[in-house]
Amino acid sequence: MKRRTSPAGTDPVTGPLRRSLPLLLQTLLVAALALPAGLAVAPGFFGAPDPATAAPSAPPWHQVPGSLAAGGALDSIEPLTAAAPVPEPGSLAAQLNQTLKVDGAGSFTGVVQDAATGEVLFDRSGDAVRVPASNMKLLTAVAALRTLGPERRFSTTAVSGDTPGSVVLTGGGDVLLGAGESAPNAVMGHAGLASLAKATVRALKDDGVSVPVKVLLDDSLFTGPALNPAWSPEDVAAGEVAPLFPLALNSARFDPAKTTGPRPQDAAMSAAKAFSAELAAAASAAGLTVAPGVARVPAGSQPDGGTAGSGSGSTSGRVLAEVQSATVGQQVDLLLRTSDNYLTEAVGRMAAVASGKPGSNQGAVTAVLQQLEQLKIPAGTLRAADVSGLALANQVSARQLSEVVRAITSGADTRLRAGLDGFPIAGLTGTLGDRYLDAATARGAGLVRAKTGTLNTVIALSGYVVDADGRLLVFSFIGNGLTPGAANKAALDRAASVLAGCGCR
Repeated sequence: MKRRTSPAGTDPVTGPLRRSLPLLLQTLLVAALALPAGLAVAPGFFGAPDPATAAPSAPPWHQVPGSLAAGGALDSIEPLTAAAPVPEPGSLAAQLNQTLKVDGAGSFTGVVQDAATGEVLFDRSGDAVRVPASNMKLLTAVAALRTLGPERRFSTTAVSGDTPGSVVLTGGGDVLLGAGESAPNAVMGHAGLASLAKATVRALKDDGVSVPVKVLLDDSLFTGPALNPAWSPEDVAAGEVAPLFPLALNSARFDPAKTTGPRPQDAAMSAAKAFSAELAAAASAAGLTVAPGVARVPAGSQPDGGTAGSGSGSTSGRVLAEVQSATVGQQVDLLLRTSDNYLTEAVGRMAAVASGKPGSNQGAVTAVLQQLEQLKIPAGTLRAADVSGLALANQVSARQLSEVVRAITSGADTRLRAGLDGFPIAGLTGTLGDRYLDAATARGAGLVRAKTGTLNTVIALSGYVVDADGRLLVFSFIGNGLTPGAANKAALDRAASVLAGCGCR
């Protein structure tokens, strides 16, 4: 039984555009993709501008395109400023109530807020907690950016072992390792095991090592159960997630190009064997040999609930070589855009370690909830069983999700702005790449940016959009108890499109 049915990712140009996007979407493509860069300076994201400051010219993402399809809904777009009118709640509710209708069983809840002021413009049972599906990843993204910082990188190291010639591959939280050379311009594969192996051989030669090299594995940074008991065994078998380790190739995928299907069940050992193979190739060229096989360092990590490690495993030998991951900001972008459960859970555990908590599922959950409290987002009713949203035991309200989005777009902690790029763009990127392609949602195409969530009877959509008057709005819509396979995603997409086209006064 496959629960999460959203696609893992869509090429931002060739995928959707090959399916003949409406002319409106094509004309908005460049402008929409320019949005994240403009967010850092848009006054509408950060409150009222200095009265002495002259009104800015229209930002590039709100320049009226040179041509629009007949009846284009965006003719009245104005610059994004704090002076833009706030939608009138009654008018907005009238439109949303026409779109937020379930197909079959179940119900929708929802909240829309003005980003600058926090004013609630629409509220349908917004404080009722519900299963959020992958919208849970928004909470984890915030926790990671706050505890780790957007510029933090994770190190995978080769450390000298206790016996001559032994090398301990030590996991430091990077589950996006590549098997080949490091790729500096990539997120997946930014750190490559072939590069680590070559640097390790150079260090061994400098140390005068001549005995066969023995490879060991230290994956003790993560503690507690590798599999969350709240996850369905069917989801694990389908590859929605896998046992968690602090190092893995391709986010625990056999092939980085294949983002669905079963995952390796011991991703750390798979990475260690790949490193051993690369080390053997590099050693051969340097006149060294590598002994066959890889053994784990004897378990010395604390049980779930114990004291967290230092963040680099339990091995205390000299670092021979290391490779570093893409930044946390880049990893957050990737996990939001592709909705990767494994990457999200790993990043959550790294946030726990950075907070002085165990690198376990419970540590990650505690770290996420703690960050919401520090952001003054009421979380007393929230229940978290994991940090990716795969567990049906999660309970989050639309209001809580909307407040999280508002913290990212407009809150005082500017580190959270690093998460803006990761929100999929309607009709263009990530898990929204194949949506917003019909006339009913054309108003939102290229403008709505939102995190999706899909389980068998659950759908959710939380994000932000600038309306037709130039006002930044944040929103969250959640459907629970839905008929599997019914046409309910379209209702959420139409609702977000109402916000994009709204001149609701």
